[in-house]
Amino acid sequence: MTKFDAAALARRDTFTRELGIEVVEAALGRAVTRVQVEERHVNFNGVCHGGLTFTLADAAFGYACNSYGIMSAGIDVHMMYNTAARVGDMLTATAVEIARSARIANYRIDVVRADGTLIAGMSGTAFITGRPAAA
Repeated sequence: MTKFDAAALARRDTFTRELGIEVVEAALGRAVTRVQVEERHVNFNGVCHGGLTFTLADAAFGYACNSYGIMSAGIDVHMMYNTAARVGDMLTATAVEIARSARIANYRIDVVRADGTLIAGMSGTAFITGRPAAA
C-alpha cells in the first residue's frame, strides 16, 4: 500500500487552497478539514455560501476515501444544511468511513462550528477503482 499523504493532495488542489481550506488530520478511512469563514465566502443573504460548506465536506470525504492509497471517486453524496455559518466562524468537517468493500465505501461527514453546532451533514459513497492513488 502506498503511504497516504493528504497534505500532498491538498497542495495540488488549487480550488480548495483558494478557498482557504486546510487538512487538519488524515488517517485510514478518516479525514478532517477546516476553514474560517471570510467576507469572500458570504452569499447574497449575508451568510456563509453553501458552496463553501459543501466543498469543505467534500474535501474531507475525498481525503478519507483515498486514504488507503487506492484511487477512489465519489459517486453519490447527499447534504443537509442545518444552520447558517457567519463571517469569523471556524468550520471543521470530519469524514469517517462507515463501511468498505472491495469496490464501494460509505462515509459520514459532519461540518461543525467551533462551538460544536452542527452546520451540515453529508453522506457519501465512493467507488474504489483499484488503481494506485496519485502520489
